[in-house]
Amino acid sequence: MIKIEHMSKSYGPYPAVIDISFEVLKGEIVGFLGPNGAGKTTTMRVVTGFTPPTEGDVTVGGYDVVSHSLDVRRHIGYLPETVPLYLDMTVTDYLTYMGEIRGMNSSWVKERLPKVIEMVRLGEYRKTLVGRLSKGYRQRTGIAQAILHEPDVLVMDEPTIGIDPIQVVETRELISDLGENHTMLLSSHILPEVSAICKRVLVINDGRIVADDKPDDLSEKLQHAERIEVSVRGAEAPAFINAMRAISAVIDARSDQRVSMVQKAEREEFSPFIVDARPNVQAAEQIAKSIIDNGWGLSNLTPLPMTLEEIFLELTTVENLGE
Repeated sequence: MIKIEHMSKSYGPYPAVIDISFEVLKGEIVGFLGPNGAGKTTTMRVVTGFTPPTEGDVTVGGYDVVSHSLDVRRHIGYLPETVPLYLDMTVTDYLTYMGEIRGMNSSWVKERLPKVIEMVRLGEYRKTLVGRLSKGYRQRTGIAQAILHEPDVLVMDEPTIGIDPIQVVETRELISDLGENHTMLLSSHILPEVSAICKRVLVINDGRIVADDKPDDLSEKLQHAERIEVSVRGAEAPAFINAMRAISAVIDARSDQRVSMVQKAEREEFSPFIVDARPNVQAAEQIAKSIIDNGWGLSNLTPLPMTLEEIFLELTTVENLGE
């Protein structure tokens, strides 16, 4: 649905995006990750036809974004980082107006509007002035205008930025629901958001694509050590850590400070640890043997993939890029 081939975009002498290529297939939800200023928003503005590329080809639904920009806009719904809302209009009036300027006839808007308002869960606010809505509900109004004309493709730029944690969860659920019937390109620098929604991740840094893969596959490619979650009964932290460090296959060990694990450990009365081991040396067997030899109880021993945060840092920090 979205195809980018050797696209570059410069503003005067300053390159914002440099020779990027990728494709988003029908039905995919693809996360577009990168630090601020990496080129995410510029790429999205090119994809949605708001700014032309300096070089390369970009198509949406088979339509070129330069020569057939109106056709592209009919097939695409766009939620920019800052949604252009009219604060003195009610939600219904604003969406009706957006339908009119998109060229939708009034009967289509009238039929479509209740469905869209229900989809984004704005029913009780349909007669409320947009200016009186919270940031989260304004964001939902922005999503509503993006899907009003029944586009095939949704492009969302930082859809949860600036809203409170509860509304982040609700907006994330809404986006996941929309992803069942739309091809979606979702830009964000909030890693849990992408991890929760997307099955594929693009990472852009300094205007260049530095990764394109499933999060789990990226983890396998970038992981320099095997990380193992270990739950032990009857072991004090210093003794366990010293025992692990005595194993040749182990690089280091530490208490697991993740909130979810600490809470679970308190309930089930075990001590949680993370052990970093050298890859491909059957470290798990050596760890289990050491635990048994020390008379401790082994509750759990599970390999852990890299988190999306760690992948992101691995791909976007200067030292890891070798610059």
